Formats: sequence, C-alpha cells, structure tokens
Amino acid sequence: MPEVFVSVGSNIAPRRHIRDGLRKLEARFGRLRSSPVYESRAVGFAGDNFLNLVVAFDTDEPAGAVNDALHAVEVACGRRRGSERFAPRSLDLDLLLYGDATLKEGGVHVPRDEIVRYAFVLRPLAELAGERRHPVLGETFAELWARFDAASQPLWPAFLEE
Repeated sequence: MPEVFVSVGSNIAPRRHIRDGLRKLEARFGRLRSSPVYESRAVGFAGDNFLNLVVAFDTDEPAGAVNDALHAVEVACGRRRGSERFAPRSLDLDLLLYGDATLKEGGVHVPRDEIVRYAFVLRPLAELAGERRHPVLGETFAELWARFDAASQPLWPAFLEE
C-alpha cells in the first residue's frame, strides 16, 4: 500500500479551513501523520500569509482517485479555482508523493516539482519524512532541505489553534 504525501496550505481563514480539510481527509483516508505547521509569505502575488504543513497516509486507491479526492475536499472547504495560478485560497491540497512512483498522467504529476522549489513544501516534508528519498533525485528530503537556501524563503512555526 503506497504512502501518500500531501501539501496542505491556506491563506483565507487558514486555521479553520486547514482543520476542516484535515478532518475531511482523515474521514476519507484514515489516520494522518502530520508535520509541524509553518507560516510564510504569499509567493507569486501580494496577499495574506499562508499556513502550510504536509500530511501522509497509506491508501490502496490509485493516484488519480487520491488526486480527485483532494480536489473534492478543496471544493468542500470553499476553494474556487480561477484562471490565476497564484491567488488567495481557502484550501490548497497538492499530491506530492505517491509511494516511490513517478507519474505524469491526467492531472497527476508526482513527485511534484514544488518539493524542491518552495521552503513551505520541502521543510515540512523533510521534518515528516526526512530519511525518505526523492524518487527522481535519489537524495533524502533531509539532505535536500539542508542544502536549500532557506533565507530566501523565510518560514516560522505556527499553530492550528488560535
């Protein structure tokens, strides 16, 4: 059964939307393993700060079904997809890893490119699964984080409780 990793983020009532999204994910996929939560500035647009974390779970569902379920949870939490890629969002759920698979089919692209591009994805992933290896690069996520230019994308600890 593949272990799945999902990036979770929000900058519209983020604590409420993330808590709601996590409850819905747990109802669908069972127990979630979670990284610490981080706050960061919006990337690519001017907007409120984001809260981000990474969750993991095991599933025997195919990657496409998992991705569809993530989109359904986003919609249930008020997500409205527009033409702008970088925009405020109530909930953003991105499939980062599906076991050790490398897939580019339909709307599923794993491992997700954002893993090595954004601190708000890599740091929580490295904390949750630091010894796991990137399926393409072969390095552990802890090694990738250790080399990342963290000063260029500051993060600070946050909490889902207000």
